[in-house]
Amino acid sequence: MYLHRLHRLRRFLKGFARRDDGTIAIEAMIILPMMFWAFLSVFSIFDSYRTYTINQKAAFTIGDAISRETAPLDLAYLTGALGMFEYLSQSQGNSRLRVTSLVYDAGQDRFYADWSQAAGAIFALTSDDVRNWTDRLPVMPDNERVILVETWSTYDPPFATGLEQREIKNFVFTRPRFAPRVCWIQCL
Repeated sequence: MYLHRLHRLRRFLKGFARRDDGTIAIEAMIILPMMFWAFLSVFSIFDSYRTYTINQKAAFTIGDAISRETAPLDLAYLTGALGMFEYLSQSQGNSRLRVTSLVYDAGQDRFYADWSQAAGAIFALTSDDVRNWTDRLPVMPDNERVILVETWSTYDPPFATGLEQREIKNFVFTRPRFAPRVCWIQCL
């Protein structure tokens, strides 16, 4: 009797192994989570590049607006520029902004900071900080000025697919347009 049951079980298992109805459902159960994860990963990567581009365009907009100023800037202007950056970049707060006016001295082949101001948890730059930035800034004639705008914003991916939270940094420089220099309220 025991052998008979074992023989029936063996025959049933062989028949079950040969049947192919239901294999699509099993394959779908295996592949569907992987496809869903891949879709969410691609979406997250696309979203990170989109966010980076938006942040970069917002930083260029801030730099362009500051380069057109003929009146001295003050803390209210800088705070408003940070608010505009957060609005344009669609960031969720905790963004930072640093604006620096730099002058190039060709005789010493170095940059000096006319002034530097920051909004958010970041320090202002000094002339010692920008001394050797000839490789980070454009080639400029003697005593030419440039406005440097730096922004920081936190990127939080929409899905947990392996991308982690990171900081988006922008480094944008613009030449003053309508005046030889852009002043801070105390540099007059």
